[in-house]
Amino acid sequence: MGDHHTDLQAIKAKVLAFARERDWEQFHSPKNLSMAIAAEAAELMEHFLWQSAEQSRADVQDPALRAEVAEELADILIFAIQFANVSGMDLSSIIEAKMQRNAEKYPVAKAKGRSDKYTDL
Repeated sequence: MGDHHTDLQAIKAKVLAFARERDWEQFHSPKNLSMAIAAEAAELMEHFLWQSAEQSRADVQDPALRAEVAEELADILIFAIQFANVSGMDLSSIIEAKMQRNAEKYPVAKAKGRSDKYTDL
């Protein structure tokens, strides 16, 4: 399974089936899933705490750390996908809509090479 050969709906179905097989849907409220996403994001960030941007880029290539980081990233994505499942959100649609809003807020001519918030461009 790779990104080029994977259907998003198939992933959503796999995540939902995993939760249903374990009777975990009872715990998967939007509140709990949003908190789980935040907790897993914190675990991901912990791997890079106090590092420079350059050091984090180098460290993420280390096979041992990369495996740990991949686990945390997978947890975040799984919880986000399950959030979409339980709330009835279509991930492709909401991502496309958000990317369009971002393109409007951050036009290339103003934002290229800058990290300023859109209100400061």
